[in-house]
Amino acid sequence: MAVNVIVLIKRVPDTETRIQIKDGKVVTDGISWIISPYAEYAVEEALRLIEKYTGKVTLLCLGPADAKETIRKGLALGADDAVHLNDPAFDGGDATTTAVVLAAALKKMQYDVILAGKQAVDEDNAQVAVRVAELLDLPHVNSVIKLELSDDKKSARCTREVDGDRDIAETSLPAILTAQQGLNEPRYPSLKGIMGAKKKPVTDWQAADLGLDPAMIGANGAKL
Repeated sequence: MAVNVIVLIKRVPDTETRIQIKDGKVVTDGISWIISPYAEYAVEEALRLIEKYTGKVTLLCLGPADAKETIRKGLALGADDAVHLNDPAFDGGDATTTAVVLAAALKKMQYDVILAGKQAVDEDNAQVAVRVAELLDLPHVNSVIKLELSDDKKSARCTREVDGDRDIAETSLPAILTAQQGLNEPRYPSLKGIMGAKKKPVTDWQAADLGLDPAMIGANGAKL
């Protein structure tokens, strides 16, 4: 039975980039952007699932136009296609509004499993995936270091690392699962993958496509 996996990815500054501040804001000129490292574990796990069960991996990313380059990096790893949530109305948002936009997009998509990083390395909120799960009324398991699907793909067994120990959480599917370091070792893109990524489809959605009121999202709807 094939598995449809959606991976939530975020564009963040390279962790080796020297961050500079001017007028109270981060200077973005000259910054190298990457997929948040925890989201890379999520992408790798998604690819391993479809290698085992067949299926499709779709990346979902909220970010400015420049985030296309980061999305292509994920496609180069082996993801099949992507949805880019790209609208000035999304700018200046926080975890609350980001979750609202992502949840609205996911309502238009089909999935068996949604994977994400346990947190993004820029703001370290560790809130977005949990909030999306609540908005969609889906079960959620965080900080997963081992993932096993049942034979009928209707449930998953997740090993979690908690306070230096481990516990097991079983959940029905679909569910949102967040990846922790140790889940796998992310692969490097091949030359064939890099070239092929240029031809893979990336769909752009704006607030109007999701039926969202600009007054409720982005900087307008942010709680922080």
